[in-house]
Amino acid sequence: MNPETPSAPAIRPADVDVVVVGAGIAGLYALHRFRGSGLTVRVFEAGEGVGGVWYWNRYPGARCDVESVDYSYSFDDALQQEWNWSEKYATQPEILAYLEHVADRYDLRRDIEFGTRVTDIVLDEQTLRWQVATDTGRAVSARFVVLATGPLSNANTPAIDGLDTFAGQILHTSHWPHEGVDLTGQRVGVIGTGSSGIQTIPCLAEQAARLHVFQRTANYSVPAGNTPLSEEDRQAQKANYAERRRLSMASGGGSPHQAHPKSALEVSEQELREAYEKRWALGGVLFSKTFPDQLVTLAANDTARLFWEEKVRAVIDDPRVADLLVPRDHPIGTKRICTDTNYYQTYNRDNVELVDLRATPITRIDAAGVHTGDTHYPIDTLVLATGFDAMTGSVSRMNIVGRGGESLNEAWREGPKTYLGLGMTGFPNLFNLTGPGSPSVLANMVLHSELHVDWVAEAIAFLDGRGATALEARPDAVADWVRECATRAAGTLMTQANSWYLGANIEGRPRVFMPFVGGFGVYGEIIAEVAAAGYKGFDVIEA
Repeated sequence: MNPETPSAPAIRPADVDVVVVGAGIAGLYALHRFRGSGLTVRVFEAGEGVGGVWYWNRYPGARCDVESVDYSYSFDDALQQEWNWSEKYATQPEILAYLEHVADRYDLRRDIEFGTRVTDIVLDEQTLRWQVATDTGRAVSARFVVLATGPLSNANTPAIDGLDTFAGQILHTSHWPHEGVDLTGQRVGVIGTGSSGIQTIPCLAEQAARLHVFQRTANYSVPAGNTPLSEEDRQAQKANYAERRRLSMASGGGSPHQAHPKSALEVSEQELREAYEKRWALGGVLFSKTFPDQLVTLAANDTARLFWEEKVRAVIDDPRVADLLVPRDHPIGTKRICTDTNYYQTYNRDNVELVDLRATPITRIDAAGVHTGDTHYPIDTLVLATGFDAMTGSVSRMNIVGRGGESLNEAWREGPKTYLGLGMTGFPNLFNLTGPGSPSVLANMVLHSELHVDWVAEAIAFLDGRGATALEARPDAVADWVRECATRAAGTLMTQANSWYLGANIEGRPRVFMPFVGGFGVYGEIIAEVAAAGYKGFDVIEA
């Protein structure tokens, strides 16, 4: 019986079908989908509102690197038709407003407990139910647990000597004050030039009296080419939504844009340049997928790198600064290409200084600023644009204990081990969304979330339809999938970068390439085939 109908019996708060951890993109859809299947659902969210990464990441310049029209839910055509995006690439406030609209439209908030962080998820081996505890003292028993914590939600704060002695203001891009910050006239230091740094630095430069950018590793960034969307643009997009979604679900990264049909090494110089110019005009991360072999061979990758370098050097006045901003340590696209608005042009400003930490590393921070070698930089506000403990960080913060008292952190001590990115041996009915072993951050996270949630919902229906209790990934299936993911990654250039895809930004983390690189469409076909074969690779545990 659907608990939303007036005749439904009251649900005991300590006993539900599904606990969902997180009320971001995946968690919101999970609540809607599971509740629509007649399941009782409780969502726990550490923040005071919905939105996940878009609730927390409010730094100036925060913007999506997937086109707005694609970075949206596809499960309800009425929602697609009624929502109007204002720009090609939406800003954080607009994305958050969209997710708040979704929460209100489908009455989702009533089943979400905000300001509540899950601390423990422990299996009762007798009943195969999960006992979930939170930092507010709430305890819930659930048949299923769905981890919708997101791969980019656990902030990484670097261990820098003296950071705790700094007397000024310290801000982290992933925990920016909701009321905003006025840095007008201040001396500002930014540590980190990944995606969040590259987006926020141009904005901070317009406010600060002096901006020092502390760069350890240069990254590739492509202009967003952002534009306002006219009513004519929106109507054309909405009229073509069905085909756009079809192409996106079958694509490599969850957007409707297809790679050039030929190798970068097979086309003429004119055709090569025209293809790159077209992607440059499109803007953003998809530049790395202009040709199908760009991330497979260095020769093909070099064609993209040289085009990129020509474009970037043309907008930087000082060749010495340009030398520092051009990466030399990884092929283009093997770290996620960033998306910017006038990032490189910002270094032409008189009030901006780039500090090369390769040449002069940060030795310590004191109350007044940052020391690099023999130089001291006086700072009023220090901005940490140092990213996330990605892919596994949020999961590892919880005490998740499965069969035999083994924790998930123990099971993953040599790197994450999953089957399809969804299931783990020893953790029946525990499903992880958009994390390691799946395309994850290599794909459009909205469509990826829908794909995973739908698969889990259908798996639950399969169990209930045959009166079974649980699905549990078999050890051999996990081993085969881990091997499959590693083999596919080794066949590309992706492992040649010290990226957070490998956990390289976290001290002591095992160096394992975590996403599935075979493509979003291919992955969707694989998990659909597993389901169609009666959940091949999973043990179906009868009641």
